[in-house]
Amino acid sequence: MKKTYWLTLASLSAALSLGLAACGGSSSSSGSTSNAAYNAGATSVVNPSTHTGGTVTYVSPADWDSIDPGNTYYGYSWDFSRLYARTLLAYQSKPGSAGMQLVPDLATGLGQVSNNGLTWTYHIKPNIKFSNGATVTTQDIKYAVERTASYTQPGQPAVLPNGPIYWGIFLQDATYPGAYYDKTPGKMGLTGISTPNATTIVFNLRKPMAEFNYLATLSQTSPVPPSADSGANGGVNYLKHMVTTGPYVFQSVQVGKQYVLVKNPYWSAATDPNVKQLADKIVVNVNVNASTLDNELFSGQADINVSGTGVSPADQARVLTNPSLKQNADDVLNGFFAYTAINTKVAPFNNPHCREAVLYAADHASLRTAYGGTYGGQLATQVLPPQIGGYIPGYDPYGFNTQPTGNLTAAKQQLSLCGKPSGFSTTIAERQNRPNEDAGALALQAALARVGIEASIYSYPAGNISSVVGTPNFVHQHGLGLMMYLWGPDWPAGFGFLNAIVNGAAITPAGNSNLEELNDPVVNADLDNVMADNSASGRSATYSAIDKQVMNDAVILPIVYQKALLYRNPQATNVYYNPALLMFDYGQIGVK
Repeated sequence: MKKTYWLTLASLSAALSLGLAACGGSSSSSGSTSNAAYNAGATSVVNPSTHTGGTVTYVSPADWDSIDPGNTYYGYSWDFSRLYARTLLAYQSKPGSAGMQLVPDLATGLGQVSNNGLTWTYHIKPNIKFSNGATVTTQDIKYAVERTASYTQPGQPAVLPNGPIYWGIFLQDATYPGAYYDKTPGKMGLTGISTPNATTIVFNLRKPMAEFNYLATLSQTSPVPPSADSGANGGVNYLKHMVTTGPYVFQSVQVGKQYVLVKNPYWSAATDPNVKQLADKIVVNVNVNASTLDNELFSGQADINVSGTGVSPADQARVLTNPSLKQNADDVLNGFFAYTAINTKVAPFNNPHCREAVLYAADHASLRTAYGGTYGGQLATQVLPPQIGGYIPGYDPYGFNTQPTGNLTAAKQQLSLCGKPSGFSTTIAERQNRPNEDAGALALQAALARVGIEASIYSYPAGNISSVVGTPNFVHQHGLGLMMYLWGPDWPAGFGFLNAIVNGAAITPAGNSNLEELNDPVVNADLDNVMADNSASGRSATYSAIDKQVMNDAVILPIVYQKALLYRNPQATNVYYNPALLMFDYGQIGVK
């Protein structure tokens, strides 16, 4: 999910008196332990414990896009899936800078690169078991990649549309139709991946990918036995019958309501030091009303908000003014970027001046307030967050800092240049049960009305993101010119942040994340070539150039670099913020 900037968090407002160390933290603080205190979980482990038993209860204001590791793109899904879906590599389970370190999971070590950067080889640990007792092989990992949306061909509906598409971008055999359309005898599969034996997997690339080890952390490398993903139990239904590899297995799946996990008897801690099997049971209640959700946390009925979005704006003051609640909260700049995507295919936004009118007319002060004010985020003026290599300090091409309530004169000038001097009508899409997006849409609607842009609001279930704003045809048919969105890096570098949201090659028929449908040849070329650069500083310079070009295209209205006031039940153990996961590390949590 997206985001070498990770090594330090941007300074937080002194007025908040947060006293946070850098995201990386000093070596003395990383991995330290502490009792409950405000921001203790930002840099150290709160309530360290090896106690087993009990139930950890998570709550969420919305449902997942999917709990299937091969069909998900939500950051909290990638974090939570570590409890049941192991991957080739993982981020070290520690707070601070140590949490940014890549470590083996299924693999015995990091990838071995050869052939001028075009071949990456991994060896996996022997005798790792599925939850049904079968032994995991590299063929199961290969199949897991083959079943993803990376290999949906034009004219074919994606069976699993939600996940990232990096495999199709970098691996050989771009014409592979995907596991569900593979008609070759014996299903020979994707030629870009070979499995010389049951513990070796080789990825053959079409072009160099300097950061390939980060791809090996994605949940799409979680093994799936083909026999379990077939017939009535396959494809979109696999999530109800998953064969897991992590410390837990699903006892029940009620999509849209509740998920219950229990211990996987075939999981071995000896092969998996990255997660713990502490609780006897894990319960996740989804689609919980925001105010109800916060009350359940504060009263101890629930332990953690699994979405990682933090306490709702309506309840933040309640936490910050009550010492008994505040000591169980952490306010972190979490690496997510809140913005409004402006779709270039929905009229009149095919005209860049109409897009610029939106950027100038927006009231950035009210938008920041909608996202929680000082505690909710840092005013954004460009695309890259300050923690990512390539961020340009002081870059503010539309003057958001100097004119925080908007520049109506400039907005009207742009409306005249786009042939709409009196304004126009459009629609803002936002997700239900996302209070920030709801308030942000209303704030943007009011600001645009000042210059004659009349925007209606289209609200949809958060779990439908792939089929609504993520489906270009739906966007065009419903005139969704403006879309509230939240994005975090797929991995801690600029490519992992930018590619999916601004590369024209990343536009897909469903599960699309380039909501602007930007297809700028300059941006595309830079993203196409940057992974051949083995210099981190050289890649950062390219990411800066991409950021400037995207802002010049006026397809993204930056809102805030999000902060989240994360609340932890004092009964929860081993709680800390992991800067690579962008939220609490769910793989460690138990209860007293």
